[in-house]
Parts: sequence; structure tokens; C-alpha cells
Amino acid sequence: MNGPAVVRATDAMLQTLGNDQITLMFPQVAMPDDPSAQLGLVDPGVLQVPLSPVAVRSLDVAANGPRRRLEFLISSTAVNAAVVSQNAASAGALFEAALGLTYECDVFHIENVQTDYFAGTAYLYRVTAVE
Repeated sequence: MNGPAVVRATDAMLQTLGNDQITLMFPQVAMPDDPSAQLGLVDPGVLQVPLSPVAVRSLDVAANGPRRRLEFLISSTAVNAAVVSQNAASAGALFEAALGLTYECDVFHIENVQTDYFAGTAYLYRVTAVE
């Protein structure tokens, strides 16, 4: 079995396990050419980049910890497409640049990102996020 075959199998598995979607949020770079924007009175907004297929798992939380802690299993196909669309240097740089992510209308802070490899090919990203 080679790397591209594992990527296709992972995509199929994630579609079967729920085929959810998350949205990464990035700071908007372009500001309106307006005096109030130059003074910092205008919110530049965020750029939203959807990622799919995704499977979501609930993780245990400490009694004094965050309200919810989830693990998002994301297809490398979706992450690679986002890397290209955002002109990021790598998947790691993409997740570091993100302000957070949204899932089912809730905003989460990205806590940790792990990459799973097979035959030198990244096929799955495990993103742990807290609400």
C-alpha cells in the first residue's frame, strides 16, 4: 500500500464516520481605505476556510478545565487544499496562523495539532481544540 492509497482510504473513512465540516478562521488582511479604519475603529473581520471531510471525537475534560474539548480528525486532502488557498508554507503554519475554528456554530481555540504519516505521506491531521 502506498501513500496516495492511504490518503484516499482516509478520505473514505472520514466521510463514513460523519463527513462533518469545520471552518478555520484567519485574520482579514485587507482594510477598507477609510479614515476610521486607519484609526483602528473598524474590525477587519475574519476569513473563513471550510475543511471537509472531518470526524469529531469528544475528549475528557478536567472539572476545572474548559467546557468542551474535541479532537477533529481532518483529511490531508482538505488541509493541503487550504494550505494552497492561503499560501501557507506548510500545514503547521496554516494551523498556527488560524485564530481558531468553528464547529456547529461554536468557536474553539486550537490547542494541539498532530500529523499521522504512512510511507512518508501525511494522511490525517488530529486537531485538539477547546471551547
